[in-house]
Amino acid sequence: MITSSIAATAYDRARQAVAPAEGAPQGVTSAAADFARVMEQVDLAATGAMTGQSDTHELVQSIAQAEIALETVVAIRDKVVEAYQEILRMPV
Repeated sequence: MITSSIAATAYDRARQAVAPAEGAPQGVTSAAADFARVMEQVDLAATGAMTGQSDTHELVQSIAQAEIALETVVAIRDKVVEAYQEILRMPV
């Protein structure tokens, strides 16, 4: 059975695993930092909504922003994978 403490621990480990890497190109690093900032805002809004410290409207807005950011990241990832596959198909 999954408890809230197990879920929180797994979430914390996952956040550390997807943190922006050191030594990555500047554009990639800033984009990853922006994405991480959006996700942090969602996390804060969700925590505030659960504890009653923030408005539900703020939570809905932050979830919408996170959805847009996630769709953008997935689209970029798809393009990178497509480009990589195209490179692999090139004759040597």
